[in-house]
Amino acid sequence: MKRIESLQNSLVKHWKKLGTTRKERDKFSEFLVEGFHLTEESLKKKDLVKGLIVREGVDIPDSWNIEGVTLYSVTAAVAKEISETEHSQGIFAHCAQPEFTEEDQQNWTRLLLIDAVQDPGNIGTMIRTASAAGIDAVILGKGCADPFNPKTVRSAQGSHFQIPVVRGELGEWVPQLKYADIPVFGTALQGAIPVHEAETKEKFALIVGNEGSGVSPELLVQTEQNLMVPLYGSAESLNVAVATGILLYSLVPKN
Repeated sequence: MKRIESLQNSLVKHWKKLGTTRKERDKFSEFLVEGFHLTEESLKKKDLVKGLIVREGVDIPDSWNIEGVTLYSVTAAVAKEISETEHSQGIFAHCAQPEFTEEDQQNWTRLLLIDAVQDPGNIGTMIRTASAAGIDAVILGKGCADPFNPKTVRSAQGSHFQIPVVRGELGEWVPQLKYADIPVFGTALQGAIPVHEAETKEKFALIVGNEGSGVSPELLVQTEQNLMVPLYGSAESLNVAVATGILLYSLVPKN
């Protein structure tokens, strides 16, 4: 186990920037996870873990498979420097961002496409919900929060290691999906049918947008059908992550 005590250590500075700046995460295609649960989930995809960082006095559970993983022991000061939480558990994983090939993408037949949702917590919740609903991949379009923002990662609760999450141009994805005979559903308040009236299909893609402006009109005109979640009470709208959960579970075949 390598020992790091100085806040001026180059790795410590890198870990800090991974937690605080999207520029650093994008430049190195890396991110940092914090806490026992997320670190344990990251180790299930060991090829992604570049290092395990442990605060002095914190024990690694015996059940974890850490073979071949570089271990770093750090002081309480270093752990506090790189932590993004108020009460850190003192354990972190330095991870590479997963990468996916065109061959991988050809196997994705149930997809969630997200258009310009800016709140990291909502993005993380939707990634987690998509994983739970059996969706094959999540595609984040222009204007979306960084999927590897620490708040996004915490909200997803380890789902980054369970479901592919990629960034792309939705205007290119929609025609490709239609060409592959994957029906594309949009979400809208006008010109839409209640989701429970939609026919469930083995293959589908769902586009959701931000709560302010919704899905862009340029995407909505390309969909097979636009859907809505009926509101039976007095609320004017639903949180986008909650609505996404209702929509996905309504569309996934019940077999």
